[in-house]
Amino acid sequence: MGEVERALAVWVLAARPKTLPAAAAPVVVGTAVAVAEDVFRPGPALAALACALLLQIGTNLANDVFDFQRGADAGDRLGPLRVTQAGLRSPAQVKVAMALVFGLAALIGLYLVWVGGWPIVIVGLLSILAAVAYTGGPFPFGYRGLGDLFVFVFFGLVAVCGTYYVQAGRVSALAWWSAVPIGLLATAILVVNNLRDIESDRAAGKRTLAVRLGRRGARTEYLILVWTAFLVPILMWVAGATDPWVLLTWLAYFVGRRTVHLVMTSEGRVLNQALAGTARLELAYAALLSVGVILSRWF
Repeated sequence: MGEVERALAVWVLAARPKTLPAAAAPVVVGTAVAVAEDVFRPGPALAALACALLLQIGTNLANDVFDFQRGADAGDRLGPLRVTQAGLRSPAQVKVAMALVFGLAALIGLYLVWVGGWPIVIVGLLSILAAVAYTGGPFPFGYRGLGDLFVFVFFGLVAVCGTYYVQAGRVSALAWWSAVPIGLLATAILVVNNLRDIESDRAAGKRTLAVRLGRRGARTEYLILVWTAFLVPILMWVAGATDPWVLLTWLAYFVGRRTVHLVMTSEGRVLNQALAGTARLELAYAALLSVGVILSRWF
């Protein structure tokens, strides 16, 4: 492997591509609702996807460098390798890369501002600020037990409804309904991550909700998030927001049942498998929900 290939491999590692389904899933769902309601616009949809992926990568880079600087990433880290902690890149290099990624997201976001107006300016600025403030700045809310709320809001409500908004110019009731389970499952991914890191986070003073609740409480939170996500389509149907096709989401149970068992019974590095499994569950659920809302409108 040449020097260029090695350098690229390091930056791909820092970008953490396995986390990108959590960024793509809400855009897929928001776009599916737009298709179902005959307001689909391919340009804004693709731009929203690009911005979502870039914001996720930027968040990953921010977490990489700021967790290292705050001492949360020690040599006994259980999660995937981080490039700052491993000495593969300096904090300054990672911060420059983070700024470039957020800058590219903002550049693409200018098109979305042109399409969607000033609300997109507010959403974009808040998204970048939240991505940095999760582990950086004077009040890193990921260290104060607020990360779960951040993920639900930005990877659920904002991402799904924002994707729909840039295509429709408004947010429908179905978009709000669809955003809720996606936010819940995205939060479940974070819960697994924080459950795995309870001991190291506690030692570093990182007071995640999992640290505050303990292992039993974090596992209970995970179950509540997952099962509430499966309950929402029933509520959507009963409330008249859509038709029974959205119950296709229950097929995702077969993707997630082993993962749920792992979360309930495992500790340490084994939870990396549960982390990947929960990401697959969210992606499968998002795909089935998307098919369901489209079929509900067409049949």
